[in-house]
Amino acid sequence: MSPILEVNDLTVTFPGGIQAVRGVSYQVSRGEVLGIVGESGSGKSVTSLAVMGLLPRNAVVSGSVKLHGKELLGMDEGDLVKVRGKAISMIFQDPLSAFTPVYTIGNQLAEAVRIHQKVGKDAAAKKAVELLDLVGIPHPAIRAKSFPHEFSGGMRQRAMIAMAIANDPDLLICDEPTTALDVTIQAQILEVLKTAQQETGAGIVMITHDLGVVAGMADRVMVMYAGKPVEEGAVDDIYYRPRMPYTMGLLASIPRVDGAEGPLVPIEGNPPSPKNLPTGCPFAPRCPMRVDACEEEEPPLVAIGGDRHVACIRSREIEHKNLTGQDVFPTPVIEHAPIERVPREQRTTVLELENLIRHYPLMKGAVFKRRVGTVHAVDGISFDIVEGETLALVGESGCGKTTTLQQIMQLQPPQDGRIVVLGKDSSKLDKGTRKALRRDLQIVFQDPMAALDPRMPVSDIIAEPLRAHGHKDTDAKVKELLELVGLSATDGDRYPQHFSGGQRQRIGIARALALEPKLLVLDEPVSALDVSIQAGVINLLEDLKGRLGLSYLFVAHDLAVVRHLADRVAVMYLGRIAELGSVDRVYDHPAHPYTQALLSAIPLPDPEMERTRKRILLEGDLPSPADPPSGCRFRTRCPKFARLSEHERTRCVEEEPVVIRLANAGDHGAACHYAEEIEVITASDDQEEQ
Repeated sequence: MSPILEVNDLTVTFPGGIQAVRGVSYQVSRGEVLGIVGESGSGKSVTSLAVMGLLPRNAVVSGSVKLHGKELLGMDEGDLVKVRGKAISMIFQDPLSAFTPVYTIGNQLAEAVRIHQKVGKDAAAKKAVELLDLVGIPHPAIRAKSFPHEFSGGMRQRAMIAMAIANDPDLLICDEPTTALDVTIQAQILEVLKTAQQETGAGIVMITHDLGVVAGMADRVMVMYAGKPVEEGAVDDIYYRPRMPYTMGLLASIPRVDGAEGPLVPIEGNPPSPKNLPTGCPFAPRCPMRVDACEEEEPPLVAIGGDRHVACIRSREIEHKNLTGQDVFPTPVIEHAPIERVPREQRTTVLELENLIRHYPLMKGAVFKRRVGTVHAVDGISFDIVEGETLALVGESGCGKTTTLQQIMQLQPPQDGRIVVLGKDSSKLDKGTRKALRRDLQIVFQDPMAALDPRMPVSDIIAEPLRAHGHKDTDAKVKELLELVGLSATDGDRYPQHFSGGQRQRIGIARALALEPKLLVLDEPVSALDVSIQAGVINLLEDLKGRLGLSYLFVAHDLAVVRHLADRVAVMYLGRIAELGSVDRVYDHPAHPYTQALLSAIPLPDPEMERTRKRILLEGDLPSPADPPSGCRFRTRCPKFARLSEHERTRCVEEEPVVIRLANAGDHGAACHYAEEIEVITASDDQEEQ
């Protein structure tokens, strides 16, 4: 079968001689999925934009891009417009910025249809509704009249897919289509993409940093580093028999939701800048297998048998010795704190929440405002954290995780319920006690660049909390903190913008540790990092916990990271706790249908398991916290609810469940009237049928 898309020796150069893409070649056939993976800055997205002809005018593009044998590079803009959206379409990472905010979703879909098809307005509008229905938008005729800002993130991404397949394209380019989505919505989007491919028969180029997504979607994989492909092959070959140390490092650094405990295997260092590439192999400075020959000449991408291509002079040796990432990259040794050997019930409680409630008034009116409802952001949650323990708070966006953090960090009297930090009730604190308590309660934010003042050198950023609490000589302490988090003492003179994302997060951790706190709140601390950098930060947090005797409240949506870092986990849904217990118990035997859906939706970096896994897909989006369902809040999306008898459903509709400990399960509890422990992470379709 002749390929739909042929890319040969594609090169993209930006002003200043910056080569973002350096000789990329690949082909995509009809019905095939090619996964392109690599760290940020590897050239994945620039390659796709060059193929689509969407790069800025100052970019110099050379090589060849052929669609059905017709050259796209250098094509007249008018002719290119006829191709884009018709024969080749793109699904962008941020659908909100890709849609026009002043037109309805239906109008924009109809416009995409009318540009390439000779149909009237009514027919195009009807087609728009059909497309929304195809991608799973509820009440498509009504939602077609909505504006982009009225859609949730998952619904916007579905609408973007609907626009991309509106004219039955031969090729879909998906640029990180699930990056900003919750894991449950991500699972829905991936199913929609599979449906779209079945409907159109299109080839797909899937660009992502999530190796789990690629394992479940792709037929072939191309790994990029420093603007060039460094390994290509069938998905099974890449995942089970990698021959390039970079690929091996990526796979070894992934936290797996089904994985064993212990340190992750990070890739030390950072990707090189395209403006200052090293001589020889670009990966050599980070490669544990480098030899002198690696620094003399950059290895070409050569065939090593069949459809396999590798750019490494030691690939034959890797194959002969049957090496894995764990064999090549050193595994860190992390010491555990003595307190971890003490039974939980004998440890001191550092944080306790009891029936915490936080409601916000829902107002209407521009001048004369009136209250029209109540937003139930946090609606009665209870949990505790003991000394030397990590509790993870997980759930979809909008479930109340961030509001819970805000209530804890403010150290103010709650609207209702109790917050007790290190034995002190927040409702009984005076100004002096509150300031003193802040020394022992610190936070690490999700976005380190937004949390660090770009006008201040790193030494002043770290020293700021020390000075605020009266410390005089801070220089020695700052140097000690920088070295503690794996940075150099000389880095204190540099500014945040001079560091990589992982290094900036280490600076944020150093600042949080400056006052030697006992409890650290971690708000999505690794969600914005590449998986290779993320592994190093996770290991650092685990190491600091043991060395300094810290306790963590860890908020995250990545349940694979939670399994590696947390001791216990609390699953939140719509302002309430749905399930609570030890990580091993909750992950291996989840009892609440919501937890089961969350865990089943997490993609595994294992193609064989991804092909056979049973998914529990949730219908629709999270209900509004301003109008939560009666009784069980999860019942409107619950897969189990549909299988219950009429009498059992009545209980779900009328009676709100509370967290009740399960029999013979320790402190494992679930807020479900019909809780049932099952295995979902590795459950296959065959097991489900049995």
